[in-house]
Amino acid sequence: MDRKKVCKKSSAKKKMSIELKREIIEKHEQGVRVVDLSRQYGRSTAMICSVLKRKESIKSVTPAKGLTIISKLRTSLHENMEKLLMVWVTEKQLQGDTLTQTIICEKARAIYGDLLKQTPQTSIDEA
Repeated sequence: MDRKKVCKKSSAKKKMSIELKREIIEKHEQGVRVVDLSRQYGRSTAMICSVLKRKESIKSVTPAKGLTIISKLRTSLHENMEKLLMVWVTEKQLQGDTLTQTIICEKARAIYGDLLKQTPQTSIDEA
């Protein structure tokens, strides 16, 4: 019986951090070719091109620590809520309080609700 080589594709996608994407964009702007970036970072040229195609949105985002995916659903309201939540969590930790996932989620909802109330909404009825 013949033995055949089986090429296994990795089912897990390689994720790129925002920092890595920014580094790729910066090097490309300095004149490094897409093919060279692909070899250097061990990514496909299609992936490098996708990063370069979205470079304006990648440059403009200031994500939370460890965030790799930029979602279209995330607004500046979400960014503000995250920052305020991190300040609150840090304060609670410094006070020695115990924080559970439930407590943090409730606080996140409360902060988001407060920010929503402060944000002016446009309505069809007003016109």
